[in-house]
Amino acid sequence: MQALWQQDSDTILIRDIIAVMPAPKPHANTVNTILKILTEKGFVTTASLGNANCFRPLVSKHDYSSRSIAQIVKGYFDGSFADMISFFVADKNLDLKELESIVQTLKKKKQ
Repeated sequence: MQALWQQDSDTILIRDIIAVMPAPKPHANTVNTILKILTEKGFVTTASLGNANCFRPLVSKHDYSSRSIAQIVKGYFDGSFADMISFFVADKNLDLKELESIVQTLKKKKQ
């Protein structure tokens, strides 16, 4: 999805997607398989352009991220964002300074 969001065109080809991916570059068949799955899930649309398929994201990065995070919180933390934050603090992936920054951001958004 990242590679699709980086494109500024409505006619995104497999080669365009591979071009923006980091090394080692995946095989075109691998990218095509992933795009087929994303199309089946309703995240991507496909159109024919001659002998090639063009791809376009149907969901924004923000919407996709929101859905993904919600699924993670539901699946791993019983739907509790507080439990998720506690997990990161306990696992030392989030320190007190970062946590305070999050709280300040939340306070500003509530105003």
